[in-house]
Amino acid sequence: MDLKQIAKDTTKTLMSYLTYRAVRVVYEQLDETEPKRAYWLHQFASRESIKDGELFMEKLFQERQDLAFRILTVREHLAQELAEGLSDRLLAEMQQANLKQRSQQLERMTRVSVEGNHPEQREISESEDS
Repeated sequence: MDLKQIAKDTTKTLMSYLTYRAVRVVYEQLDETEPKRAYWLHQFASRESIKDGELFMEKLFQERQDLAFRILTVREHLAQELAEGLSDRLLAEMQQANLKQRSQQLERMTRVSVEGNHPEQREISESEDS
């Protein structure tokens, strides 16, 4: 397991997600104040994939530098706000989600066992029939 690569991939994914969120924030701001620019940004975001946030930003810089800088600022602000509590929250939520998955699986396994035809069940039903 290459933890450095996992961290690198996770960071890239998180950056792309924060780019997406920053675009949404800027779009919402523009929609209230400058609907024409909001429309342009919406069209651009529909045309260009945000899956790779850095590539998206490179293309945006080529077309609208002002919006690109604004999105970078919002993205950085989001990252700063999230950075403080993200690791603790991620760990806690991951543990909670894993516990829920394990509990649900145990419940499914138990239900299958009870519904199945176990020797113990046969013995009980045979003794009841007598």
